[in-house]
Amino acid sequence: MLGGAAAHCETKQPASSKDGEYFDAKGNPTYHISPDGKVDWYTYSGFLRYSSECLRCHGPDGMGSSYAPALVDSLKTIDYPTFLATVAGGKRNLGAGQERVMPSLGTDKNVMCYIDDIYVYLKARSDGALGRNRPAEHEPKPKAWAAAQDSCMGSE
Repeated sequence: MLGGAAAHCETKQPASSKDGEYFDAKGNPTYHISPDGKVDWYTYSGFLRYSSECLRCHGPDGMGSSYAPALVDSLKTIDYPTFLATVAGGKRNLGAGQERVMPSLGTDKNVMCYIDDIYVYLKARSDGALGRNRPAEHEPKPKAWAAAQDSCMGSE
């Protein structure tokens, strides 16, 4: 896999956008990567939030660890609602003599206020549209994103 912003030239195009946020045909949040490799703000923010809140268990760039699975693989088989439910409600897997527990993060504002951002970052990684490491360039922060952050975090 390439290490640059775009892992390959042909990436999926969003079905729609509003205020700097992109959506797929089902209305779920998705990423947008320009031909020059510039990512949308939500994808960039997702990289930052993933690195801050998820990396310690799921490893760098969503690649997994001995402690938790690779989310770049998980997002190949689960949809957006399942991702949200898992993060918010947690998950417990027993098997092969191991117990793996994903804690419920539904009340963690550092995760839930940015859940769409984290999802679109991981989806871009899972689809092979985004390489490893910090995206080199990104679109400006939309005013709607900043307002939603302030509202969610309670800093309005």
